[in-house]
Amino acid sequence: MNTPQQTLEQRPRLVEDKLAIYHLIASHPPAADTGNEIYYRNAFTPDGTVDLGGGKGASGNEAIGAIVARPEHREAIAGGLCHFAGLPRVEIDGDTAVAISYLQIVTPHHGAAPVQVPGHGASAGFRIHRAGANRWDLVRTADGWKVKRRALRPLDGSKDVRELLTNALADSPLFTST
Repeated sequence: MNTPQQTLEQRPRLVEDKLAIYHLIASHPPAADTGNEIYYRNAFTPDGTVDLGGGKGASGNEAIGAIVARPEHREAIAGGLCHFAGLPRVEIDGDTAVAISYLQIVTPHHGAAPVQVPGHGASAGFRIHRAGANRWDLVRTADGWKVKRRALRPLDGSKDVRELLTNALADSPLFTST
């Protein structure tokens, strides 16, 4: 963490803010995999948005929470749905923050032949159904950090995902020349 411009008093707040944001984002996979609507109502601002690309998404924390209550999502959970996330990269600027994280959708590979792994039994294994990049735009509220907007794009080499990642890193000193 690059902190020379921060005072000793500011540094603990930055650490606490990052931990709060990590916790908020790390709570998404288990909430999605259990269909926990309450997480989305609490994690997003009332006017928050989710942009899943391709015209799919939702506006408002109630509508965002309802996504995991749909019968299709419940069926995916029953089939072994797993949202597997990477540690987010977080940049905080006062009362706003941008985080980038990667997400894989992993499912049991029901049709595969079982493979024996010594000491771990046999399993047909799992397959990566989809991999994507998230941009999380967050704001500090009276109730803590909340998601204002989440955009997800598939890691398919498209211009959309490259722009999502490039724009999120544009102001970072680690990704710009000095």
